[in-house]
Amino acid sequence: MAKKSIGTQVPDSLHNMRHSLAHVLAQAVQHLWPDTQITIGPPIDTGCYYDFLFAKPISDADFSAIEKEMRRIIGSAQTFEVDEMSIAASVQYWKDRGQTFKVELVEDLAKAGETNVTHYRNVDAGGKEMFTDLCRGGHVSSLKEIPPDGFKITSLAGAYWRGKETNAQLTRIYVAAFGSKKDLQEYLTMMEEAKKRDHRKLGKELDLFTFSDMVGPGLPLWTPKGTIIADQIEALAKEMEEKGGYMRVRTPHIAKGALYERTGHLAHYKTSMFPPMELDGEEEYYLKPMNCPHHHEIFASRPRSYRDLPIRYAEYGHCYRYEDSGALFGLMRVRSLSMNDAHMYVTEEQFEEEFNAVIDLYLTYFAIFDIQKYVMRLSLHSSDGLGKKYVNAPELWLKTEEMVRKALKKKGIAFVEMPDEAAFYGPKIDVEVWSAIGREFTLATNQVDFDVPGKVGLKYTDKDGSEKVPLCIHRAPLSTHERLIGFLIEHFAGHFPLWLAPVQAVIIPVAEPHEVPARHVEKALREQGIRCEVLPSTDSLGKRIRAGEQQRVPYLLVIGDKEVAENAVAVRNVVTKKQVSVPLKEFLEKTKEDIRMRRLACSIG
Repeated sequence: MAKKSIGTQVPDSLHNMRHSLAHVLAQAVQHLWPDTQITIGPPIDTGCYYDFLFAKPISDADFSAIEKEMRRIIGSAQTFEVDEMSIAASVQYWKDRGQTFKVELVEDLAKAGETNVTHYRNVDAGGKEMFTDLCRGGHVSSLKEIPPDGFKITSLAGAYWRGKETNAQLTRIYVAAFGSKKDLQEYLTMMEEAKKRDHRKLGKELDLFTFSDMVGPGLPLWTPKGTIIADQIEALAKEMEEKGGYMRVRTPHIAKGALYERTGHLAHYKTSMFPPMELDGEEEYYLKPMNCPHHHEIFASRPRSYRDLPIRYAEYGHCYRYEDSGALFGLMRVRSLSMNDAHMYVTEEQFEEEFNAVIDLYLTYFAIFDIQKYVMRLSLHSSDGLGKKYVNAPELWLKTEEMVRKALKKKGIAFVEMPDEAAFYGPKIDVEVWSAIGREFTLATNQVDFDVPGKVGLKYTDKDGSEKVPLCIHRAPLSTHERLIGFLIEHFAGHFPLWLAPVQAVIIPVAEPHEVPARHVEKALREQGIRCEVLPSTDSLGKRIRAGEQQRVPYLLVIGDKEVAENAVAVRNVVTKKQVSVPLKEFLEKTKEDIRMRRLACSIG
């Protein structure tokens, strides 16, 4: 048995600290509950977690005891040693300790061709073994390098062993871990803010969307207020696409399986599609998972010339994807989705200009929605996936990937390359964005398709009379209604910009005599297209103001004797909390202009 001291080995000190802390967590749990089964405990971006099988359930009330034990272990200044064992020795080691999950892991490594495995052991100053885990390494030299005030247990979660519902259900303990108490506190503060901004919580409070057990999981129902937001976003997209030379199309929600078989979606995407519908005497039909096969049929419906290109088809098409129930998450991952979708049919000579026009569209939208932090990810194929995960056309892969690189570099766009993340038919740009509280989302995509157009027989007549296959650019700069609105709820904490707010102004008469003038103000606002409501004087003034604030209505317009006499409104800006009195005419003019310009902030108050 080989034994040697081990220090830092992989990526960075924070990664190694978090990895080491996972071992500390497992050691603490086994010390407090000796009959606990241990499984796996990796480092993650914000700390680490470990999955356990407890003989008796634990709860949040146990966190302080676990943390106390973890700090005691850190204070003991244990170091790491590594043992390289044969498969047989490792299996026997874990069997002797009754750790059946570890036995299974080692046996699976043997099936994968491994002959030896590594165990990392924590030892005290006298060399006594305190804890051992099956591990590939990446640790601190001594536990003293872990700041005892830089971590905190944040939550418990259920987790099936190896992610399979038929396996044992484990208890996952999450730990936030950072290099200092200050960094930890900043993260915890952000997480508290994230809870307040959670789109599922705010979506319910603001009455934007709901889910129904009778309808089914992952199938959101949009309320009138939520529908206003979706409609405003769609109107924005239509406006931008009209300026960009797009033509709008509409396609059905279903199609024959033969269509998706021809495009390759059944071969590469079937697991994400709903099962086929069996119709008497007809072929199988599928709910459409994306719009592109339908758009290809529109392109193919008549002869095309090089003079027609580029052709840009845009649609807010409704699509359906069979996401695993465990992966569903509010509006962020659903089964019913409205795609802000378009497909552009271009020549190779047109590709760069058209591809970068999509990038410009991204940047315009980011300015409108105040998205200041983003990363462009160039997703590439892998040679190992050719013929399986990706179409088997290595030369076309390299060619189109270089075309995308060249376009981005020429425009001066910073990007990172991500191997083995491409679409099955070509490379793509995925855009990662961060909300105001630092939460990361994949929001937009810009994909190159060099395969499917030729596969389905798309062609155009070139200048010399020859027939050529167009390239297709798939783009969704605003993702889906569902994901974008979920992101915006959290990004703005429910305080939508005036143009996007479901209710833009609430009119509050001070007392009953002011209700008729309040209705006149309501009429004037509605005539100018400003979405508004009146809160009658059945409740106290203070209660009605609080109600308007809780609903994040941008403007609260209070109508009292002074306002009636001066044909004015007392405008309370819900974000700034400032209140000013302005003539009604001025309010209408400024508000209409703020809405028209889609400004982020209200100009009054």
